[in-house]
Amino acid sequence: MADLEVTYDKTANAAYVYLTAPQARTKAAHMYPCNPVKVGGMINLDFDEQGRLIGIEVLAASSKLPGYLLESAERPDAEGT
Repeated sequence: MADLEVTYDKTANAAYVYLTAPQARTKAAHMYPCNPVKVGGMINLDFDEQGRLIGIEVLAASSKLPGYLLESAERPDAEGT
């Protein structure tokens, strides 16, 4: 099973799920916003130049993602504390 890397900014309540290996990370070439009414919040899908899904941004993450995932996520908002 592949490990997913997840970052979570508790202050912004935003998470990012990376679907690529750390050494293969590239900037998103295209972003597709999911319909916020249909998904009950803001979820954005990031794609690379070849149209491959490379990451998922989840706003209001605490209501959309399981707690264990957010608790184990890297916390860029907690650096230096």
